[in-house]
Amino acid sequence: MESPQPQFLPVSALSDEQRVDFYRKTYTYVALAVLLFIVTEYLFFQSPVIVNFAMSLTGGWSWLLLLGAFMFITNYAEGLALNSRDKTKHYLALGIYVVAEAFIFIPLLLIAFSMIDGVEMLQKAAVMTIALFAGLSGVVIITKKDFSFLKSILTIGFFLALGLMVAGLLFGFDLGLWFSVGMVALAAGSILYTTSNMVHKYDEEQYVAAALGLFASLMLLFWYILRIFMSRD
Repeated sequence: MESPQPQFLPVSALSDEQRVDFYRKTYTYVALAVLLFIVTEYLFFQSPVIVNFAMSLTGGWSWLLLLGAFMFITNYAEGLALNSRDKTKHYLALGIYVVAEAFIFIPLLLIAFSMIDGVEMLQKAAVMTIALFAGLSGVVIITKKDFSFLKSILTIGFFLALGLMVAGLLFGFDLGLWFSVGMVALAAGSILYTTSNMVHKYDEEQYVAAALGLFASLMLLFWYILRIFMSRD
């Protein structure tokens, strides 16, 4: 006689105490990922070799790299959450992605630091990013609304963005402020979608995988909010 399979209970079906514990673990790991990002970024900036290598990859392609990495990790996180219960893989994926993000951000942060009031601009961009992230996540957690319908919209939006980036690189035109605004909107939609998945598709043991997807969305949002601030300087 076959042993019964463990019943899958999404976070939305858990008790209030279990849900609170899951959210606490998830957002703790998001905060730890941000802290690891800051520490890794600081260490990278101590190495001229790493900084020079990162700067050699600029010229537009880093934007494609960021978006491509974001799309890959979001799909990977969702796949991990739905198909794997191995926390070791979740921890490894989160660590690798944080380090990759820190490397991708080197050119953008270097340019920001070279600007007048660059540190203040970074602080404002960070505060706005955290506020938007918290507000959007809060909407999903409080209402428990299912935003899975956004998947096809986000997929089309990101492919259009990739197409515009490639066209800009090939034909030498700047995508400008409105492109960054559009990417902020896409990142906001991604936060709604990822948080919705966390509530409706993940179980209580998948908090690391949930943190991975949320961190990816958070960093995409920060990238383009910072770009908007830089364009106004």
